[in-house]
Amino acid sequence: MSFGDPNNPYGQQPPQDRPGYPQQAPQGVPPQYGYPQQAAPQYGYPQQLPQPAPYGAHPVPGMPGGMPELAHWGLRVGADLLDTLIVLGPMYALGFVDLATAPDPDTAEPGVFFIVGLVYAVAMGFFQLFKEGSTGQSIGKKALGISLRREADGRTCGFGLAFVRKLAHILDSLPCHIGWLWPLWDPKKQTFADKVCSTVVIRVPKG
Repeated sequence: MSFGDPNNPYGQQPPQDRPGYPQQAPQGVPPQYGYPQQAAPQYGYPQQLPQPAPYGAHPVPGMPGGMPELAHWGLRVGADLLDTLIVLGPMYALGFVDLATAPDPDTAEPGVFFIVGLVYAVAMGFFQLFKEGSTGQSIGKKALGISLRREADGRTCGFGLAFVRKLAHILDSLPCHIGWLWPLWDPKKQTFADKVCSTVVIRVPKG
């Protein structure tokens, strides 16, 4: 018997927690019975993250469909003329050299200079398509600050679509070349080839 503790004069041992029984909750807190509850599992597919807005989804004042500033007809024509001069100019210049050095220009056949110029024109034409597809800009487009892009998302077209678009320009020439003039009044300033390939030409900083 111990009289050292005034709160426990009879020396009783404090009750020990019995294994298998829940501990008593403090006064005023309802006791918890059973096993501890676990968070209910979540079923179904995970929620998808928001997708980025498509190209031109947010309207910009003065721009049709919210697109960046579209290249006007004059810039497009200037870029095409510059590209044509870069591709075909040297070929014709070398062809004239052949004519000038031939004994009889009236009966002269294509010579070495013209063949070199033809190889250059084919190689430069494919290089221009590659640059236009991969960066959106041929040499002429880069000089005038315009770029070819996909209408749906604003990305560059790639070589394949750029090549198909070049072939589709046949549609611009068939009905009295009206397709080349179509950007003058079209809201998206597209030629027939642009509409077939779903492309637009926009303005970008030069250089």
